[in-house]
Amino acid sequence: MGHHKLEHFAENLTFANLFQVSFETLQQEGFALRGKWHEHFGNNNPITLELGCGKGDYTVALAQLHSDRNFIGVDIKGARLWRGAKTATEEKMQNVAFIRTRIELIEGFFATDEVEEIWITFPDPQPKKPMKRLTSERFLNHYKQFLKTGGLIHLKTDSQKLYDYTLNEVIPAGGYQAGVHTDDLYHSDYEGEAKLTQTFYEKMFLAEGKPITYLEFQIN
Repeated sequence: MGHHKLEHFAENLTFANLFQVSFETLQQEGFALRGKWHEHFGNNNPITLELGCGKGDYTVALAQLHSDRNFIGVDIKGARLWRGAKTATEEKMQNVAFIRTRIELIEGFFATDEVEEIWITFPDPQPKKPMKRLTSERFLNHYKQFLKTGGLIHLKTDSQKLYDYTLNEVIPAGGYQAGVHTDDLYHSDYEGEAKLTQTFYEKMFLAEGKPITYLEFQIN
């Protein structure tokens, strides 16, 4: 393991905005802020999650755009989360937090109706394992435990296959309501929030000439 990675892991323990809970603790004791995130943020503003947030650049960027909302990035990789947590700490951003956990355990961190919207940005498309896709019904069932009625899920990906799967299979099969969707975001008429910031991977894909797809839908 690299020296810098060890330093980042150690620094992660000092960040007040980064929460790391073991599976055993989550199962035996639960998560102290579940249903009480307003105590951490000091307000009752709506909460937006970014799942698989990586370095947290998108989470931080959204928080900078919307001071009247709270944003929580979720990822299993502590070395990646370090960057977002450190930036938010240095910038003294009070509306940003991060959770290190597997997405399969996400409902252990939030109570019913505690989250207003979810962003899924450039997840692993899992080409051979549909049930591991973050927009599969398996994962949607996790999100339903805490997403408010009418809450939006945003999918932004370079994977045409994941986009098509979500739009043409998952949404119709679940009876969900599709909203804005485009298979080439930056050559579309869409002018909403999905164009306002770009993730680390998105910039890389765009530099390679890959089209970025985007769709939003409601699961309630």
